[in-house]
Amino acid sequence: MNDHSVPATGTDDGSLIRHGTPLFRQANLALFAAGIATFGLLYCVQPLMPEFSKDYGVSAATSALSLSLTTGVLAFAMLFAGAVSDAYGRKSVMTVSLIASAALVLLTALVPGWTSLLVLRTLLGLSLSGLPAVAMTWLSEEMHPDSIGLGMGLYISGNAIGGMGGRLVTGVLADFFDWRVGVMVVAGIGLASGLMFWRMLPPSRHFERQPLRPRTLLARFGAVFRDAGLPWMFVEGFLLLGAFVTVYNYIGYRLLGPPYNLSQAVVGLIFSVYLIGTFSSAWMGHLAGRLGRRRVLWTTFALMLAGVGLTTFRPLVLVIAGVVAVTFGFFGGHSIVSSWVGRRAGNAKAQASSLYLFAYYMGSSLAGAGGGLFYASHGWNGVAAFIGAMVLAGLLIAWRLYFLQPLPGPPSPGTEPPLP
Repeated sequence: MNDHSVPATGTDDGSLIRHGTPLFRQANLALFAAGIATFGLLYCVQPLMPEFSKDYGVSAATSALSLSLTTGVLAFAMLFAGAVSDAYGRKSVMTVSLIASAALVLLTALVPGWTSLLVLRTLLGLSLSGLPAVAMTWLSEEMHPDSIGLGMGLYISGNAIGGMGGRLVTGVLADFFDWRVGVMVVAGIGLASGLMFWRMLPPSRHFERQPLRPRTLLARFGAVFRDAGLPWMFVEGFLLLGAFVTVYNYIGYRLLGPPYNLSQAVVGLIFSVYLIGTFSSAWMGHLAGRLGRRRVLWTTFALMLAGVGLTTFRPLVLVIAGVVAVTFGFFGGHSIVSSWVGRRAGNAKAQASSLYLFAYYMGSSLAGAGGGLFYASHGWNGVAAFIGAMVLAGLLIAWRLYFLQPLPGPPSPGTEPPLP
């Protein structure tokens, strides 16, 4: 689990990993597995909330704490995960994060009480924080500038499959066996993925250990906010996930009611649209690496805006096409912005990644809940207007970032290459 240097293989100038090499495939397989594990462990309880209400005698709102407590702690803990990895190493922190998280999820299937389950799910938010922010930092440090977009996209593809797979495994097994069996299976997959990650991820070549010094840490956070582009990229993360989660939170209500009156099982299949993210994140990330992030980012928001508009029409095929467009645009936009943050952050990569993901998950929490107020007052059209306003704001910021001045000096790890 150590981050000491080894002889380079398949890298550019013996240091940076490039796509098309065996080392690139090895690194991305490891990170793909990590993404599957992380988001499978995080979201596996979502389809089980009715089971929790039945087994523990709690309300639906109380049952939702099994996920909201985890994501809330995760958002704040990621602010500090990067600093911990600065001191103890990227790979070490990520490996411990995965294995500890799998163990905590396994324990949730074994504890008898509701309070104990919530305590474990709260601790899970803390342990999971060691993977998402640090994975972004590792990619930005180790990947060649023309390969980081594809590498980040493949990692996010694993996130999409994990988020869908965790829900699917526990939901299906709960029907045939017991919800605890499903949770144990997801925990087993997480543990296997953690061990695979440990064995396959190449050691860091550009990591420089930095002790935990509060004053230095605050200075790095301050430097991030003095950059002309990074704070806007954090806002983009907030808007991207906020809009995406709000669509999926409330589109089911529309499809269950008239004029569609679809069954819960059919509506549940909408999560299979997540598979589009496995393609769009990698493809859009690679396209941005070739054409320039600023030239591609705005198209993802434009696609999301068109998708939101389609969901307001009556024909079911247009509603589904709109959800597909929103999903494609979201995963592509997240891939582009997250890789751009790491490329621009210089020596504060860990802090910039943490701040981006903090904004990203806060978007999910705040906008996802706020959309309910619009649904209660104006139905789906109100939700669509709320989402459309967020996406339009993201599009305007993307247009502003198009004119962002590149950092001075030749392209190197931690700098944004000039506009092609």
